[in-house]
Formats: sequence, structure tokens, C-alpha cells
Amino acid sequence: MIIGEFCDIYPPHLDGVGMVVRSYCQELSKTQEACYYIAPRNASKRFPDSADSFPVLKYASVPIPGETYRLGVPVFDLTYHKDLRKIPFDLVHAHTPFSAGAEAAHQAAVRKIPLVGTFHSKYYDDFYKRTHSVVISKTAVNFVVSFYEKCDEVWAVSNASADVLRSYGFKGEIIVMPNGTDLWYPTAQDALAAQERFALGDGNVFLFVGQQNLKKNTRSIIEAASLYMKRNENFKLVFAGQGPDEDKMKELAAEYGIKEKTVFTGHISDRQVLMSLYARADIFVFPSIYDNAPMVVREAAAAGTPSLLISGSCAAEGIEDGVNGFLCENTPQSIAETMEKAMPAAKAVGEKARETIPIPWSRITAEVESRYRRLIEKKHMESCK
Repeated sequence: MIIGEFCDIYPPHLDGVGMVVRSYCQELSKTQEACYYIAPRNASKRFPDSADSFPVLKYASVPIPGETYRLGVPVFDLTYHKDLRKIPFDLVHAHTPFSAGAEAAHQAAVRKIPLVGTFHSKYYDDFYKRTHSVVISKTAVNFVVSFYEKCDEVWAVSNASADVLRSYGFKGEIIVMPNGTDLWYPTAQDALAAQERFALGDGNVFLFVGQQNLKKNTRSIIEAASLYMKRNENFKLVFAGQGPDEDKMKELAAEYGIKEKTVFTGHISDRQVLMSLYARADIFVFPSIYDNAPMVVREAAAAGTPSLLISGSCAAEGIEDGVNGFLCENTPQSIAETMEKAMPAAKAVGEKARETIPIPWSRITAEVESRYRRLIEKKHMESCK
């Protein structure tokens, strides 16, 4: 098979969706399939190891003010189209309904090949944050639904995210295709290396990994840490990643009196360093009610670190409180109380998280490959009628 995986973001700036696409390409390439990562070109230098394990196609883009993402404009990139025409794709897979998704849909229509679309994000929340208009947000969501209606098969990353897409008005079948990760067994030396690298000390470490964005409920983490500090002073709060609200979050840390307790690492591209940081953390604090099936919760579990999540959130799907993770209410007070109560059981709960949460990417992509083949065969049979 020759597959095109279309995404709106490309290394070195990767979000959870980009990590999924990268993992698809890496794993499918191991089975001798040709799997292309196709995305807008960004202004940074080429991500050093991307072309080592799978092919990449990038097209022209323009910056979006205040965002890590760039708006792809493939129509203006003649070199990209010249290269694209040489590739006889059997199937294309869109991981976004926007510019990269539109490009995938166009290629599927022109080539008469299957189009798979994965629903990853709560787009209504994004639209409303930008416009503060219910009417505009609903109109934009209707556009999202119309995109998925064009797909030969629609996937969602969890049952909860499938419910979100249905709540937007999508009536078709949705296949739940969860995200994977791989188990990682950190040593004491790994945790110590992260402790020394980021000057974390020997106290409790609470970690957040992801976009530095207030939509991820990061303000509540900072407020919770300030409440936690009133009873427990020996700790560090670590924010790993980059994003549009990083400066604001630093201001909030100072405002709430935890500046000296807070570490902002910036983007970490070295997986060994990131996994070592997970290993050093006692609890992964992720109170986002925006995310559907966050990769970071699976990565934390792979390192044996339990997550603290909001009860009833999409991110908390599959989490049993006090067994393989910790659940709390969506308030800084509840987050702080759970941070304190969770510490004595964190190690045992982390081990259970490792046993129950991560699914190896190899198992996920075996199912992905099987579904791709069925869709290609189905499309071929339809064209022969």
C-alpha cells in the first residue's frame, strides 16, 4: 500500500495529533508499506530524523498570528504538486477537517481512492474561544461535520470523542481507533537525570506536558499548586511544552506566589529526556476538559506515572479513581486536595496505569493496516462495477 497521512502540523512543533500521525508513519513503514507524512511546511529547520524512517511531503504555508500552527496553502506550491503527482496513493487519511483535510479530500476525489477521516479535537471549543459567538461556532462545526460526511470511513480516538462528533450532528458510522504508545521502563538513573537537568530537587514533582495554552485548564493547575503549597512546600510544578499562553502562565505563577516552585522547560524534542521527566514526576496533572484522548496520559502511564484528571472528562475515559489514576472535580480546590491525597498511593497506582492504559502502537497500526486494506479493496470493487 501507498498511504498519505495528512496533518496540519509538522515537527519540530508537534501536538498530540502530530504525534499520532508520526507514529502511524513510523509503524506502517516498518511493515514495508509506503506511508507519507504530508503537512504544511514550517519556518523551522527540517526535523532531523523524520526522513530516516518514513517519507515526507510538505507544502507552502503562512503563519497564523499567535499560533504554533501554520495555514497550509498547497495550491500555490508547484514543487509539492509535481512531487505529489508521482506518487500512486492507494488511500489518504486526513487527521484534520481543515486545510490538510481539504487537500486529502481533493486527492481522494481526483484519484478515486478511499478517504479516511479521524476526529481528534473539540473544534466547537476552539471556534468559540476565538469568536465568542455561538452562531459562528455552530456554523463552523457544521463545516466540520460536512467534511466527515465526505469520508469513506470516519474514525474517532475514543468513545467519548465519537460522542462529541455525534453531538455536532454527524449521523454516520464512527469507528473507534484508539491512540497507542509503547511501554517504557525507566531506571532510577533516568529519573535522576531529569531531576538534575531541570533542577527539580528531591520533593514531590507534579508534571503537565502539552500546549502551553489556557484552554488546557492550566490556570487551574497553577491555582491548585498555590493551594497545595500552603500545606506542602517541598515540591516542583513542571510545565513541558510551548504555546501561545506560556508568558501568561509565567505571569500567573508569579501572581499566585509559586514562581520559585515552577519550571517551564519549553519544547522537549528528545523523547528520552521527555520520558525521563515523566519518570521523575510523581503525578501527571492534566485537568483539561478540552482534550479527547490525550497521548500524554498514555505516555505518563507508559512510564509508570499516574494521571490526575477531571471526572467525566473525555480525557478520563478508562480511568478508575484510585486504581489506575486519580479523578477530581473541575476546581482548583479539588485538584489541590487530590494532589495531596494521591501522593501516598501514587507509585502503586502508576504501576496499575502502566498495566491497563498503554496499547502498543504496533497493535494499533495492525488494525489500521487491516482497515486500510479493506477500504482499498471495497473501492476497487465499486470501480469495477
